[in-house]
Amino acid sequence: MSLTVQNNYWRESSMVTETKSNQRGEKVFSGELSSKQISETEKTESMTPEEKLEVFKKEFYEELSKINNHRTVSNMAINISEDAFKKMKEDPQYKQQILNLIQRDWGDSYAPRNCSVLITVGSSLNDYRADSWPVGYDSEFDVRSKNSFYKKTSESKKDKQKELLEEYLEKRQVAKRIAQETLDKKLQKEDDMREALRKSDAEKAYNKQIIYK
Repeated sequence: MSLTVQNNYWRESSMVTETKSNQRGEKVFSGELSSKQISETEKTESMTPEEKLEVFKKEFYEELSKINNHRTVSNMAINISEDAFKKMKEDPQYKQQILNLIQRDWGDSYAPRNCSVLITVGSSLNDYRADSWPVGYDSEFDVRSKNSFYKKTSESKKDKQKELLEEYLEKRQVAKRIAQETLDKKLQKEDDMREALRKSDAEKAYNKQIIYK
């Protein structure tokens, strides 16, 4: 397969023609790609298999972060083998099956108790499993999820809330300090004006006294 680039390919709106040879060796039109797409393609093709897998992991992490958990799922984590990552990268259907299972197990209700849910993903659906422990009895979850690929806990939520509260209080304190400094400057300016007027009145009175002597 060859790519024939037009002279104005550097422009965002420029197009390149993708061609391929048929069985008789004749080049036939296949489609068009924008220069931006070509740039992304070249960038991807220049990566090593390990780098491509790393990119896939980051994209998969982002997809996991978008999954909504049921309110009874207080803590969640996923252990994923390297073979599982490779299988999902090579097989989009398998990847989607795994995401559907994760959504099912994190989105399910574990009432009447809040639970910690640990998911294990392998290179086949037979390797997939979800284990859960009631909060307060989830020491095994803590051990097995220590080096998980993805982990979200109620403590992390509390830490985030604490961080946001501290940030809010800090901003409020800064705003309060700025308001006080502004008020102090205003009061100082008024004092300076009163002092200037007092001196001016005193000078006028003094001059008037000299004139009438």
